Amino acid sequence: MSTRAARGAGGGDLTPYVELDRDAWAELGAHFQQPLTADEITRLRGLGEHLDLDEVRQVYLPLSKLLSLRVEAARRLYRTQEEFLHQPQPPRTPFVIGLAGSVAVGKSTTARVLQHLLAHWPEHPNVALVTTDGFLRPTAELERRGLMARKGFPDSYDRRALLKFVVDIKSGKDHVEAPVYSHLTYDRVPGQTVVLHRPDIVILEGLNVLQPARVTDDGRPGLGLSDFFDFGIYVDAATSDIRSWYVDRFQRLRETAFADPASYFRRYADLSPDEATTTALEIWDTTNGPNLEQNILPTRSRATLVLRKARDHSVQYVRLRKL
Repeated sequence: MSTRAARGAGGGDLTPYVELDRDAWAELGAHFQQPLTADEITRLRGLGEHLDLDEVRQVYLPLSKLLSLRVEAARRLYRTQEEFLHQPQPPRTPFVIGLAGSVAVGKSTTARVLQHLLAHWPEHPNVALVTTDGFLRPTAELERRGLMARKGFPDSYDRRALLKFVVDIKSGKDHVEAPVYSHLTYDRVPGQTVVLHRPDIVILEGLNVLQPARVTDDGRPGLGLSDFFDFGIYVDAATSDIRSWYVDRFQRLRETAFADPASYFRRYADLSPDEATTTALEIWDTTNGPNLEQNILPTRSRATLVLRKARDHSVQYVRLRKL
């Protein structure tokens, strides 16, 4: 086992985490069957992402098993508490996973892959995936508030609605709804919602889901989304790499989605490659980069598990908080 693989396992290098390099982490899932096909992985892969059978088998399959074990442990704890209270309890609430990370780091792909892998474990076939994009304030409201340049920052979300959504899930409501967002129109889809019917697991994916609670206007501590999470994941990489990935993705979108006449970003489709690079870097340096440094990256230490990516998008090592 390498130095990184052994860090935190004992000895003098004390840390709240256990770190495993890719090889050591991959060994944990070596005897599990790969449930996804190459075609399925292609459909789940985000634009410009490095994702293949090996990446899923070596990184995401062991992670899905770890999460499955945590779900089963929560079930045992639920039964133990029920026995302790000497009375039947309401049905156990869904296991909620918060998944955070920067724009262009690949968190959406991670969320989709985990959803499909977790649903293959027979103990919890009903796995819901919700992104916080649907809780962004409508474009008209952002424009009215002067927040369009801060889209993705914490104050651009309807935080009260987002918190209520998570509280309703952990309260055991039978049906919980979330707004639907269109990346084509860059806005909520009016009148459309996704409805969750008591899923076994909910993955909530978004830039700022691991942020701590804010202090309310009257000085009292509030509640944060992460107060209701059973597990938190942060997808990490060097900021310089994420910046490059964002530019590469912008170039690809310029040739694909931006070319759609209905796209909010149609004006970028006719840019030259050099102009597109300049525009992407300007957007990164004024919006996405500052949001990462000020709001997203500081939440990394709040995660239960960190997936650290290398320059080629492959996961380099895993950091897991000790119990």
